[in-house]
Amino acid sequence: MHKYNLMSLVRSIPLTLFLLLSSCTGTIKDTESVHAFIEQMVNKHQFDESELDDLFDTVEIKQDILKKITSPSESLPWYKYRKIFLTDARIDAGVQFWKDNAAALAAAEQKYGVPPEIIVAIIGVETQFGKNTGNHRVIDALSTLAFAYPPRSKFFLSELENFLLLCRDEHINPADPLGSYAGAMGLPQFMPSSFRTYAVDFNNDKRSDIWHDNSDAIASVANYFAQHHWQTGKTIAVPVTTKYGNYEPVLKNDLKPDLSIAELESLNLIISRQLPFDSKVKLLSFEQPQGKELWAALDNFYVITRYNRSPLYAMAVYQLSLSILNKKGAFP
Repeated sequence: MHKYNLMSLVRSIPLTLFLLLSSCTGTIKDTESVHAFIEQMVNKHQFDESELDDLFDTVEIKQDILKKITSPSESLPWYKYRKIFLTDARIDAGVQFWKDNAAALAAAEQKYGVPPEIIVAIIGVETQFGKNTGNHRVIDALSTLAFAYPPRSKFFLSELENFLLLCRDEHINPADPLGSYAGAMGLPQFMPSSFRTYAVDFNNDKRSDIWHDNSDAIASVANYFAQHHWQTGKTIAVPVTTKYGNYEPVLKNDLKPDLSIAELESLNLIISRQLPFDSKVKLLSFEQPQGKELWAALDNFYVITRYNRSPLYAMAVYQLSLSILNKKGAFP
């Protein structure tokens, strides 16, 4: 997804400079690492150096961003994580969002093969249907994490590069967009590289506006899923029960389905519904107050984890999609 290798730039940034930057709040322009980044954008992409100098004069390291990046909600146990997203208010808002955007959702499903409830659930989990798209300047968020957070500097330097490119392509002032503490943007919370790869101009107004245009946001999510090989009409995940505790060896960090149905059954695991015998599944365990909850996740569940590489996130999206679909009923 990320086309540019900035490893050589990262190596040029001294660790002492990272530590200095992360210990203060203020502008970051007059640092070796920022000068090197600006020089790269000028030489590689023909940006105007004086304009970038002026932009980075306004950029600040944000301590609250550094704090948040070290304590994501995905570190919670499932039963606490689930309560954040599976609320009556979010389900009701999802039903209303579906009703308000029924035409765009139907058109996106027809073009990309992704069901409306999944698209709606993604936007619901990400931003509560546009209610919370973030209040950090994207340029501050990406710069803070690129220049003052060593563990992910390579990734965020690439995202900062992509952000400046998309702003040029879309004729956006890079000082203006707001987003999450990690620099995710708009209703679907696309990172800049995802925007440049998957964002769609669905209403043909010559802009891919995931901030204000629901049809563009809906189609962009659908396109993301389609490009990651969503299988139309296929099962996402099914509950699994067991009478024996001998399944632990197949609980692995990799999320790609790797077990056959026969292998699953050989572990004395019982699937709650019949699946095609040639299916591949991933056995996942979710923490509940009284023990572990087991699920067999299929390829479409894996696709959801390409949006956010957390099984908790993917399960929240899946269960929210079912709740919204159930609550929606059959309105016109």
